[in-house]
Order: sequence, then structure tokens, then C-alpha cells
Amino acid sequence: MIDLSVSGLVKEFEVGSRILDGLTFQVDQGERVGLLGRNGAGKTTLFKILTGELDYDEGEVTIAPGKGVGLISQIPVYPPDYTVEDVLRTAFRRLRDMEAEMAELAGRMGSDSDPALLRRYDALTAAFEAGGGYDTETPLNKVCNGLQISPDMRRQLFASLSGGEKTRVNLARLILEDTEILLLDEPTNHLDLRATEWLEEYLDKYKGTVLAISHDRWFLDRVVKRVIEIQEGKAEFYAGNYSFYAEEKERRYEERLRQYEKEQAKLQQLQTAADKLHLWAFMGNDKLHKRAFSIEKRMERLRTTAKPKKERRLDVRFGERDFQGDEVMVVKDLKKGFGDRTLFSGVDLLVEGGERIALLGDNGTGKSTFLKLIMGEEQPDGGKIRLGPTVKIGYLPQIVHFDHPERNLVDTMLYDQNCTTQEARDRLAVFNFRGEDVFKPVSALSGGEQSRLRLCMLMDSKINLLILDEPTNHLDIASREWIEEAVTDYDGALLFVSHDRYFINQFAGRVWMLENGGLTDFRGTFGAFRAAREKSRQVEQAKKAAVPPEPKKEKPKRAGGTKLLEKQVAAAEREVARAEEQMYELTRRAEEVSSNYLELQAVCEAQKALEEEIATLYTRWEALAAELEEARG
Repeated sequence: MIDLSVSGLVKEFEVGSRILDGLTFQVDQGERVGLLGRNGAGKTTLFKILTGELDYDEGEVTIAPGKGVGLISQIPVYPPDYTVEDVLRTAFRRLRDMEAEMAELAGRMGSDSDPALLRRYDALTAAFEAGGGYDTETPLNKVCNGLQISPDMRRQLFASLSGGEKTRVNLARLILEDTEILLLDEPTNHLDLRATEWLEEYLDKYKGTVLAISHDRWFLDRVVKRVIEIQEGKAEFYAGNYSFYAEEKERRYEERLRQYEKEQAKLQQLQTAADKLHLWAFMGNDKLHKRAFSIEKRMERLRTTAKPKKERRLDVRFGERDFQGDEVMVVKDLKKGFGDRTLFSGVDLLVEGGERIALLGDNGTGKSTFLKLIMGEEQPDGGKIRLGPTVKIGYLPQIVHFDHPERNLVDTMLYDQNCTTQEARDRLAVFNFRGEDVFKPVSALSGGEQSRLRLCMLMDSKINLLILDEPTNHLDIASREWIEEAVTDYDGALLFVSHDRYFINQFAGRVWMLENGGLTDFRGTFGAFRAAREKSRQVEQAKKAAVPPEPKKEKPKRAGGTKLLEKQVAAAEREVARAEEQMYELTRRAEEVSSNYLELQAVCEAQKALEEEIATLYTRWEALAAELEEARG
């Protein structure tokens, strides 16, 4: 069954510039699809069209009848007085509306015996119960725990949260709504590793359809089973996860390139033949012109393959400064907190030249604070950090700040770097800032573009300790690969904070984990770190399982032996049979008085009381029967 269908979709914001140009695809029920494409390819525009937020110029969009579509957008908006709790509970708005209608119907049925009212009431009651209306607290608390939305955070105003916190809350709301089609727009951008893994586990069990825009390659590998890439407004399809997509995309490029080169060689051969025929025709044989024209027409028919394009790679390296000595950084008994809360204490570390270290931890454990202590932007409450005498730091913060955001990109480079205007433009071009874009004010750039500009400026610095705080957070996959290429060629010491597991796995040779007010120093790769964590978890579980159970206490023998037990079991069976007979009579009575609301309500209350009595009788009968079986032994 098709959940979502898009056919011939066209959308343009400027005349003659189509962002979507005949986009066509479909997503079947229960599919997990990744939507890829460079920044500006039209992915978010497509999501806005699917939710009805944007109109389109041509084509057709079809959502399966009765299916709800939920969107996690990058900038959720709610009334300014809404707390986080208010936002989360909007997920149950449909249930609350049903509850209000049920109350209104109950009031009307007291004076109106119309069977239609009762039918509507019954239908609402069934839907309310099926939707979990009688217990919304359990799923609410479960999702909040999974996404680390604390009770204190639930009391805060939603508008006071950071962008990452808003995304997390909105994701929780969408999960609680339990819609049939999930549209996820960069869902992991502001989630830490624990919350991201929780989301992956949730999506693994989720029964509905998922269409996800993401630049998190690890997430795409774990979640999606098919990839749709938007290129030049059209869709290209890949029947696998991100790793399959990356390999298949390269294979298709090589195949198209071979086809193009083969076609060009054939065209060149034909062109040479046509040129010769034209030359000979001028020498007195006019009939040869006709043959030459025939060859040229054939050439036009052969021109079917456009030259394949490939993402341009960065041809840059970090400027490096020679490092002299063994110690890049020494940390002794470091302590830092805010107010009554201690982030970490008793931290002792030694960093040597060329090490590559990932600083990990849940949101709020103090990763960015730790980096600011190294940079001297914060002061420790205890202990000290000492850098080697020849160490020069290059720092890319999570939130990039420019002292003069009103300056354009070229002027920013000129003031900050010792270069000419042409050199500035050349360096900016390497980072995909070209043409009129270089004259934009820095304040007009997106967060990702500002990170890219700061990185461009860092590349020319002579550094031997590179510190990166979430370097890939706002970047598309191509830009992430550019950074990775530059970091791969960098030989100095590297310390980075990241939730991008693909990036961590590629570069970390040592892991620092901030947790429980301290720092764990693991010397090994990210894969080895995860394996060690898993082994430790299994050992803990094995220890708990190995605790010997308490010895069973001997039950005192019942006076009267098995004969008395047999009588009690038989008596319990008779009580159960009597109660079930009464329930049958009440069911018949309910059918007889179905048009009289007051009498029906009395019968329903009697049924409810009898159900509780039957449950108690069954429990007693089962206990006695088990005891009798044990006594007969």
C-alpha cells in the first residue's frame, strides 16, 4: 500500500529557477527512506509541501486517506506562554477533544434516548481507550526519560529553551502523537549520543512510515533502507542505506563517465570522418557533402550522455606549526561547577603530540565548558591546565561569533588574515563562497555557512593543537567530507566534541567520557570504547544474575490435608460459575434497556462491579488449584 506519492512536482521561488523540477517518487507503508541532497536542493521545501505549509506550482501530492503526517521541523513555534509540559501535552489534543465530546454526550443522553447518541458514545469510548486515553502519563514519562527531558525542564517556558532543546521537545511531542507517517528534518542535530541511540531504537520498533532528511551518516545507516537523492529538482533512487548509497553513487558516476568518454571518442571519430568528407567535397565531389551531413545527423542522435558531475573536493590543509617537546597539555586535579552543581572534579590528563581525542558525554555534562577552560574563556574552581610552550591552538566553537558581523566575507578575510583581495577570494572559493556571495555581510550567513567561513580562516593559521566543538553539526554531507579530508591530512594534536558517530569513528584514537561528575580516559578507538562499554554492561548484568536466590521457605502444611483443599477448590469453581451466570443475565438486561440511558447506566455499573468480583474469584480459585496440585505432588 502506498502511503505517500509525489508526481511531477514543480516549485519555483524565482521565475526561471525551479528548486523542484518534475520530482516524482512514492513511499510504501512502513518504509524507512532517507532524503538526501546538498543544502538548498529543496529537501525542506518538499517537507513543507507534504504538510501543506507551502503550495506548489505543478504536479500532484497524495497522502493515503486517514493517515496522519507528523513533521519535526528545525524551528518549532508555539504560543509564548507555553511551558514544555504544555507543548508535550498538545500530543494528546485529539484524545482530550474526544473526552470532552464523551462528557457532552453523557449529559445529553440523560434526557434524550436517541440510539444515535449511544452509538456515537460507544464509538468514542472504544477509540478513546484504543488511543490510550485512560493512561497518557506512562508514555509521556517514558518518552521524556528516553530523550532526557527532566521534570525541571518540563516546567520551563518553551520559548526559553535553546534550539537543540526545542528540537528534542518537539521530537518527543511527535512521538507521543503516534502519527502514521513521520517526516524527520535533521532529527539528530541537537541530540547527544544517548538520545540519538534511543531514537534509533524507537524507530526500529515504530510500525509507521519514516521519511528522514539527515546528514548523520551513522543514523542513516542504522535507520533507512532506501535513499532518495534530490539532484537538480529530480529524484534519483538507491535501494539501500547510506553506505550502499555512497558506493552505488560512485559506481554510477564511474559508469556514466565511461559511457560519456566512449560516446565522445565515437563522436570524435565521426567528426573527423565528416570533416574529411566536407574537404573532399570542396575538391570537386559535391555528393560527399550529403554523406557528411548524414554523419553529422547521426552524431546529433548519439549525443545522449551529459558529462557527469562530481562534488568538488577541498584542496586545502590546515597550516601547521612545528611542535617541540613531548607534552601538548597537562591537566591536574581539575574541578569546575556552576552554583551548587559540580560538572567534574579530580580530572588528571596528559596529552602528547599527534593524539586524536574525542570528548564525549550527555548534553549538560560540561563538554563545551571543558573546552572553554582550555581556551582560557572560563576559569576552573580548582586544579590547573598547562599548555606546552610551543603550543598554538586553532579553535572552531559550536556557535561561531564574529566581532564585526556587518563586514562582508572578503573584508572579514582581509582584516583577519594577511592576504590580498584576490587571495581572499581564492580561499573563499575553495570553501564554496563564490561570485556575489563573497560580498554578503557575515550576519546574513546561516549557522553552517558561518562555521565554514571560520574554518576557512583557520586553515591559514599555523597551529599544532586543533580544537573542534561540534564541527559537523550544521553541515551537509559534502561539507562534512571536506572537513574530514582536511583533518585527515592534519598531523598535529586534535581534540574534538562531536555527536557525529561517523566522524568520531574515523578520527578518535582516544576517548574522554564526561559522566557522573568525573572523566573516564579510554585509550583506544571509538569502536573499542563501545565494545568495552558493552562488555562492562554484560558483566554487571551477569553479576546481578549470579546472585543466589533466597531459599524458599517451607509452607506450613494445611490442616485437613488434600481432601479439605479439594472441597475448597470445588466451592471456588461454583462461585465462579455463579458469578458468570449473573454476568450473562446482566448482558441480556443491557440489550433490553439499551434505549433507556439511566437504566443502561445502572446495568453497566453493576457489570463493572461484577467484573471485579469475578477477577477476585478467579485469583482465589487459581491459587487453591495450584496449592492442591503441589500437595498431590
